[in-house]
Amino acid sequence: MTMQKALSKVPEVTLLFWVIKILATTLGETGGDAVSMSMDLGYLLSTGIFAVIFVVAVIAQIKAEQFHPVLYWLTIIATTTVGTTLADFADRSLGIGYPGGSALLLTLLLLSLLIWQRTEGSIAIQTVSTPRVEAFYWMTIMFSQTLGTALGDWCADSLEFGYLGSAIIFGSLLAAIAIAYFFTKVSRTALFWLAFILTRPLGAVVGDFLDKPLDHGGLALSRYSASLVLIAAIAFGVLAFKHKAASKSH
Repeated sequence: MTMQKALSKVPEVTLLFWVIKILATTLGETGGDAVSMSMDLGYLLSTGIFAVIFVVAVIAQIKAEQFHPVLYWLTIIATTTVGTTLADFADRSLGIGYPGGSALLLTLLLLSLLIWQRTEGSIAIQTVSTPRVEAFYWMTIMFSQTLGTALGDWCADSLEFGYLGSAIIFGSLLAAIAIAYFFTKVSRTALFWLAFILTRPLGAVVGDFLDKPLDHGGLALSRYSASLVLIAAIAFGVLAFKHKAASKSH
């Protein structure tokens, strides 16, 4: 596989990329909760189901010879849904709580980045040029999505900032990263991964705000209807992504 083909599978990181990413992480929360809670399948079984989807999607993504927006974003959604149920399982079913779950997942994420860096010499997304690097890329993304879920729940519930308060906190942190990107020389790779991690708790608390009961600070919307609206919004964004990519190729 050539560098050109590999790079064509990694989307350009633009404002549209981040909008779709936040929508996808919000869908991961509502969709994950719909399966584990509304369908009453529990966190462990739901994690198993989403893990299979995640593995299949990653294999398809790695085997693809060029960038396919639909496949790429389906894989992102797969990472965020398995991240939701896996974080809930770690936090609640294992009894280690949000701080313990967040610490465990942060350790796994840092180990993934460290091994990737030591093995390949760089964790920049521009270096995703082989199946092995792609495997590191998607594993790191999955851990970042899972950590983000735990952080969102910890901030909203344990620290009692609520869903809207937590959304403001994580939104402000993302704004600070954007400012650092435009006005400082801080490593672009570090800023990318920080932003990638923080979009997940933002999506998690927004998703909870949409579907949690009114007495818990949510809007009490149906998890199914909220998920369908988010899917429609993501589909629109992916179409715009495809149109933009097609325009650049001509």
